[in-house]
Order: sequence, then C-alpha cells, then structure tokens
Amino acid sequence: MGRKYGIAGVFVSAMLALAACGGGGGGNTGGNPLDTSSAAPSGSASSGGGGKAVIGSFDFDESVLLGSIYAQALQAKGVQVEEKPRIGSREVVFDQVKSGGLTIVPEYNGNLLAFVDLKNTAATTDEVNAALKEKLPAELEVLDSSPAEDKDSLSISKDTQTKQSLNTMEDLAKVSKTFVVGGPPEFKKRWEARFKEVYGIEFKQWKPTGPTTADAIKDGTIQVGNVFTTDPKMTANNLVPLQDPKNIFPAQNVTPLLNKAAATDTIKTTLNAVSAKLTTQSLLDMMQKISVNKDEPGTVAKEWLTSNGLG
Repeated sequence: MGRKYGIAGVFVSAMLALAACGGGGGGNTGGNPLDTSSAAPSGSASSGGGGKAVIGSFDFDESVLLGSIYAQALQAKGVQVEEKPRIGSREVVFDQVKSGGLTIVPEYNGNLLAFVDLKNTAATTDEVNAALKEKLPAELEVLDSSPAEDKDSLSISKDTQTKQSLNTMEDLAKVSKTFVVGGPPEFKKRWEARFKEVYGIEFKQWKPTGPTTADAIKDGTIQVGNVFTTDPKMTANNLVPLQDPKNIFPAQNVTPLLNKAAATDTIKTTLNAVSAKLTTQSLLDMMQKISVNKDEPGTVAKEWLTSNGLG
C-alpha cells in the first residue's frame, strides 16, 4: 500500500508536498481529474436534495477507500456526489479544496497540520485539531476526527508481546537494549535521540529494513520495527503496535477537510456520523480486503457502510 506523509517522513514530505508514493490501480480514467466539466466516473454521481459535493482523494488505496466511504454515505442522504479519485499531491488537493474545485477530501490531521505549519509541535488529537482551527485558511474547515489513525508505530510480534509482557513503549524501554529495531534508512537519525529522551529506549542495533520491516519482525530478523498501523501486514504477520502514552508519534486521525462555503449541514452531520464509527481496526480490516483480497475500494466501502447502518 502506498504511504502518505507518514510521520517518519512527514517533515521532508511536507516540504516536498508529496501526498503519496504509489498506491495501486486507478479510478481516474484520464484527462484532468480536477476538470469539473468532465463526466463523473461511472456510479459516482447521485442526484438528490441534500446538496452537492465533489470528493477528491490522494493517489493511494486507503485515500480512495475513504473517499468512497464519504461519497456513498452522502449519496444515501440525498447529496449529489461526484468523485475525483487519485488526484495526487497534497499541494494540489489542498488548493482545490480551498478554491472550491473540491468540496471534501479525507485527510490525516497530523500530516495536514505539518503541511500548513511545519514547525508546530502539537501531538494529541485535540492539540492537533485545535492548531488546525487556528492555522487553516478561512476558506477551509475540518470536521470531527475519527478514532481511526494510520500512523507510525513501534510494533512487535504477538509472540514477543506474550513472552516479554510488552504493551507500551514504556515497557519496551526495559528490554530495548537486547532488541534489534528496523525501519526506513532514515529512521535511526530521526528517532534515536527522541526515543531515548522521551522513553529511555536504547536499542542493541538499528537495521535499515525499509518496506520489509513487517516481514523482518515476523521472521525474527528484528524484534521491533516501524510499521504503519493500517498496513495490512499488521494482520497478516500477527503484529502488535506498542501503545505510545507520551505521544511521541503525533496523532494521524482520519479527518474530513472541507471547503467551508460548499459544506451543507447534511454533509457535515453525515461525515461526522461516519467518523464516529470509523476505527483503526476497521480501516485495517478494509485495507486487508483491498491489498490482499484485491477487492475494489468502492465495494469494500459499501460493505462497511451497510454493516454500520450508514449506507
């Protein structure tokens, strides 16, 4: 699955204005995805009396899934919807929501804050959202954040958790000097000092495992690694993310970003209802279906909405 502005790379990514790196097949059939005069993708439009919304997404599967969840939930409430999936960079998408070319995009609150205020140190969900309300342009607003997060974690195998009684990063500090840790090549440079400062965590060895990190945890090459919380390999490899009570990894809650002028009360209440139901586990389960079973995002979105009484 493609990764977005993850906190392990958020500062560099924000400066480069990259919203995603890869992601899978397309819902965009060609031409300019932001050309509002073009026909909506098949099945993406629905007429009704609840207003209109143009929903965009970044160019990776999870964002397309979230955009489809928003679109189908709104259609069920009578909103006329047009989807514009896989647009690309946050810079382009952000400006289009600001200008009104897009009404809504599913965002990640911590990465969005880093984009608008690179030096902000807000960490918790409430802190990040409070900062966003101050820093976002007047044309934009965020709605309720969902409990669902796609964020960095230090993760271990279920077997290691059981044998070592590890549940939190504080627990990890007690045994970390015997552990080998893996992650992106830049992981040590970015996090070694912070782990020691905040939790007293010091590792026996750091290995640049990159995209193979989850597999390296499973096969025992490393004992702990930097894995995103909705990576399907979390489930496939039976991994457990350690709790981060001191919020060393800032919040990355799925949060709707809206053009304020175009957002009706129906749109707001509907998306807030979606956010109230969306959890990290449900997002992980849905991404498993897309990444492993190769189900279409729209189909997975419909199943989730129906099972939660939102479709």
